[in-house]
Amino acid sequence: MPLQKNYAHKIILAALGLIVIVMGVMIFIYPTSIFPDSCWGFQVLRKMQMGGGFNLAIKPDPADIAKNYSEFLTWWSPGQYLAPYFFKSLFGLNIGQAAAVTSTVFTLLGLTGFYSFFKKAGFTATIAAISVAVIACQQAFVVPYIFYNGGEVLVFGFVGWFLYGCAAIDKTGWKLLVFLLFSGCFGFFCKSSFLWMYGAGCFYLWLKLSAGQTSIIGWIKKGIWIGIPAILSLAVIYVFYLSKGANPASGGSGIKLTWQTFSFPLASPILAGFSVDDMLGGLIYNDDGSMLGPLWSLITVLLVAVLSVLLVISILRRIPYKKYTSLLIVFYTVAFLFFSYNFLRQANISYEARHLRLIGLLIIPGAVYLVSKSKLPYRVVFGFICFFIAFLSFKYFTQGYRQNKNISARGTSGLAQQFIDQPSLNYIMDLDRKNTNALFVFNSPDLGLEINDNRIITLDPIEDDTKIDYESYEHKGHAGPIFILLPSSYMGPKSNIILKCFPGYTGFKMEMLSNNYVLYSAK
Repeated sequence: MPLQKNYAHKIILAALGLIVIVMGVMIFIYPTSIFPDSCWGFQVLRKMQMGGGFNLAIKPDPADIAKNYSEFLTWWSPGQYLAPYFFKSLFGLNIGQAAAVTSTVFTLLGLTGFYSFFKKAGFTATIAAISVAVIACQQAFVVPYIFYNGGEVLVFGFVGWFLYGCAAIDKTGWKLLVFLLFSGCFGFFCKSSFLWMYGAGCFYLWLKLSAGQTSIIGWIKKGIWIGIPAILSLAVIYVFYLSKGANPASGGSGIKLTWQTFSFPLASPILAGFSVDDMLGGLIYNDDGSMLGPLWSLITVLLVAVLSVLLVISILRRIPYKKYTSLLIVFYTVAFLFFSYNFLRQANISYEARHLRLIGLLIIPGAVYLVSKSKLPYRVVFGFICFFIAFLSFKYFTQGYRQNKNISARGTSGLAQQFIDQPSLNYIMDLDRKNTNALFVFNSPDLGLEINDNRIITLDPIEDDTKIDYESYEHKGHAGPIFILLPSSYMGPKSNIILKCFPGYTGFKMEMLSNNYVLYSAK
């Protein structure tokens, strides 16, 4: 029995590693689809490869589409496209294959990082291994194997190691300086939202290193050791990146206090840690309407917030590992303050548990520890919950993978294209090869990744009420032939609106490329 316990964590870790590698091979052969956020990054990468400046989105100018204008893309961090570009350049891969390698590598880094952190925080190897297995049950864990989600998988691969560093450093010195300088810049490279995690980590280190100090001067000195590299790191990020444009936290639509403003961040341990928000299709933010309806979704969030707070209190009371409990309370508090403030002022941050995933990851070893000390019925219930989450995640993966493999169209990028069928995509790519001064117009940013020789314009989809901000859609002037691809459902009022947004062109010709897509062209 002792021998089995000694090897239990190794068996779990080996199984998880094998599963990740197998899924990685599967999506290398049939690459994933892609989230819109990452599409914009890859469009920037394409312009950089054609000689454009670093991180510049170069687009036709709406005031005169014969000209281009450039915009520094500060809305998302550059890692989402530069990491795949590294593998693309190193191995001669297409974008889809490079994204597959990126997701696999950073998933493995994330699992090993969190396992190492859990052990460093005080948990046994078995508890740490079971905890990363619970992480692997989450739907968020398999999302990168259906949709390349860029910064999400990158920050997962790094933040576990960042937490490990926070737990490992016990004194000031050059190691602390290098750690804070590197982690701030690289974490932001992975995902811009890492900055709130970085702030929480710096605050935790200040509290930990200042413990035992009896004078204010002592606390200030410790703060200087942390503040200098942190300020330098943030200055580099601001001067060379954030100062050049807007980001999700830079704006706001005015103060709006709702029940979910504070309850959603409070509920993050269970919403994100046990896939509640994902399994229910998004309680507050969703594309197709809440599964439970607005009222019951709100009631669920409030209930889960209460349960999450009770779970955190139980962990703080019963778990003896001070590093872990201190990290948990600091990160949970900082996350609550950061997201509540931004939700209150209606910043461009959606009510999605993925934004608070770190809190869900942090809560898992604490929950596993509590269950391991509980009676058998509680352990059985916990195991059933994890099995149920894993089953739904497996179902999500298999359905999504089959869609990408058997139904989605594929072009030169290698990515699975959701918003076009293969005959239509083949026709569009042929037009791209035959023209060199054309404009291609799409209502989805991923389709632009299949255009290699011409310029592209991406318009936002038009909702069913057909109301749009005409100024944001209008593109004046003339610049060679124009090809506008639209779903066949747009035929009628929606297509008429879009055609009027290009007043420099008349006499549009319509072609049905398939039952689902129509092409409008003019010369």
